Amino acid sequence: MTDAMDVDLDSPRGSKRKADSLDDGTPPTHPRRIRALDPDVVNKIAAGEIIVAPVHALKELMENAVDAGSTSLEILVKEGGLKLLQITDNGSGIEKEDLPILCERFTTSKLQKFEDLQAIATYGFRGEALASISHIAHLTVTTKTKDSNCAWRACYDSGRLAPAKPGQSPDPKPVAGRQGTQIAVEDLFYSVPNRRRAFRSASDEYNKIIDMVGRYAVHCSNVAFSCKKHGESSSSIAVQTSASIVDRIRQIYGGSVASELVDFSTSDDRWGFKAAGLATNANYSVKKTTLLLFINHRCVESSNIRKAIEQTYSPFLPKSGHPFVYLSLEIDPRRVDVNVHPTKREVNFLNEDEIIQAICEHIRSKLAAVDTSRTFLTQTLLPGGVWSAPDTHQASKSTPAKADGSGSNNGSNRRTPSRPSENNLVRTDTNLRKITSMLAPAAASGDASSAGSGSRPPAAAQNTEMETIEYEVVADRTPTACRLISVRDLRAAVRDDMHHELTEIFANHSFVGIVDEQRRVAAIQGGVKLFLVDYARACFEYLYQVGLTDFGNFGVIRFSPPLDLQELLGMAMEAENAAAAATKKGEDDFDEAEAVELVASQLIERREMLFEYFGLEISPAGELLSIPLMVKGYTPPIVKLPRFLLRLGPHVSWTDEKACFETFLKELATFYVPERLPAADGEGEDGEVEMDAETKARRNHVRWAVEHIFFPAFKARLVATNSLMRGGILEVANLKGLYRVFERC
Repeated sequence: MTDAMDVDLDSPRGSKRKADSLDDGTPPTHPRRIRALDPDVVNKIAAGEIIVAPVHALKELMENAVDAGSTSLEILVKEGGLKLLQITDNGSGIEKEDLPILCERFTTSKLQKFEDLQAIATYGFRGEALASISHIAHLTVTTKTKDSNCAWRACYDSGRLAPAKPGQSPDPKPVAGRQGTQIAVEDLFYSVPNRRRAFRSASDEYNKIIDMVGRYAVHCSNVAFSCKKHGESSSSIAVQTSASIVDRIRQIYGGSVASELVDFSTSDDRWGFKAAGLATNANYSVKKTTLLLFINHRCVESSNIRKAIEQTYSPFLPKSGHPFVYLSLEIDPRRVDVNVHPTKREVNFLNEDEIIQAICEHIRSKLAAVDTSRTFLTQTLLPGGVWSAPDTHQASKSTPAKADGSGSNNGSNRRTPSRPSENNLVRTDTNLRKITSMLAPAAASGDASSAGSGSRPPAAAQNTEMETIEYEVVADRTPTACRLISVRDLRAAVRDDMHHELTEIFANHSFVGIVDEQRRVAAIQGGVKLFLVDYARACFEYLYQVGLTDFGNFGVIRFSPPLDLQELLGMAMEAENAAAAATKKGEDDFDEAEAVELVASQLIERREMLFEYFGLEISPAGELLSIPLMVKGYTPPIVKLPRFLLRLGPHVSWTDEKACFETFLKELATFYVPERLPAADGEGEDGEVEMDAETKARRNHVRWAVEHIFFPAFKARLVATNSLMRGGILEVANLKGLYRVFERC
């Protein structure tokens, strides 16, 4: 049995043969010597990293042509670029004296020292494209400058000049030609047969070339592009020099895309970027996202940007629907490192998360602004079908039949025009009548009608309780970029917990009115549905997200004169003891002075971190100088300030960075949430309560802020989470359902 199976009993089962073993399995007696690779092998390895497919060679050649100031590019392709890849431009050309070193590695006119990489503004700069191509293909260059009397043609092999035919001189030869450069790449990968055999379909490679040419044709304005197969008279792509970006998209990607485009542009000096482009609206969707991304005019790929854009569009498009987006992103070259990928397909840049978030928020606002009407495809009457009016039964009662058996329409089946069904109408004008305008004005308070209107209360009535608070405006303050991984993880956690349907409701809602101030409930309309929203929870979610977005860049509310920290903590401690005595009778009170001293020492010890990240400034002597400003135009409830400061001691995890930031921002959001206030008629739990002028002013300020600050902000940037969906919103009416109820009545 053992001989038949030929089992090796000397070595254990599952053991692997080492790579440095000899043919008989025994290890070598001496270590192998380290030798330098042959330069030809080195160059072929480098060429394989840069030129992976014909489309990569074409990309390098197109970028060189655009760098040379070309306004017209003609591309000819044979067998998917493997047999012939030719590009002709009308640029500045190449000097005859530069032709001998044209295809040597690291020869370039765009870079002299390493520091030049920090401000590189051209496509190519390393001088490796033509060198790599010459090692794996037969390369021919024909070029003519403006001052030259004739064109010069040179052939290259392995980075050096080569004769066009055996026995001829390798020196460049004068030929007839027009200004510019023509580069012909023949027999690509002839010296790397394994790579060449890996390409199975020439048509697939040609499709990749067409896609790359189309991307640059859209981005490079004032440059004409044409691309065709060898031997065919018609061009696959033909774009004129004067064509606009929309016309270029229409010619390359079709009219269905071009007719649904929305232009956008945004910038932010804090992150040093400018973004502009075109994106489809909610009427267009396909099965796969088409993203034309150019960073500093270089076509690149970014999975982070693609995922963020798809997430931005998810509330606006149907399930499995994706958009078309052309995005040109210009970033300060000092913030970009393009020298990170052999083909320069990927780049690294600073503040990636902040830039992506700013762009996606701007696109979201654009989509929300134009998302007033949508186009839906509907199924018409099938052939052979018989149409019947929805009110046939009622029509038969009201219109008696004639004696000859025909109806009043003489037997015709024509459908008469009718107005749209009211149960499908959606109110989109927020200036229409609201709930508060239907209520009788309260004689006691006299401010119910004003609260329901869109007018803002007088400025004197808004800040009556905090006359000493003033905004600090610092014009020369430089925003700081957040590079903390913990903050980025917290932002990602919010995005992962997003409820898409609820986010869309908030992004397109119409504010109806405040229903109950004591329970902090407001009504909004989303589509044909009416919802009750716990605006305290919604404000908490929004303020927490604002804290993550503006981390390290908060404004401040400065106190003049400063407040005594221990005095504020003592006030909060007395309130806590009073509440504990009312609910837990018979227990001893804890030491107030010791607790106040402990919390105060914690805050003073960490005062530098609190001011740097949150704008909470505390002096070494224990004076509260400022608190963070999260929402401009809204004064936080200062009555909650002592309790907010006291809770920072036991409820913030000071020992862990991520938990510290999360708990502090949640406490800050809780502090900013609008407080409960007496109702307009003064009716409280214990009977009649007479409101003073200060309480009335505060109530007006909160009502105005909820309607005109918070809910409009929810439209623009609130990411509604699953927790908010579970207990923060309730559907109370559906227009279609109400119509069915009334029909039964």
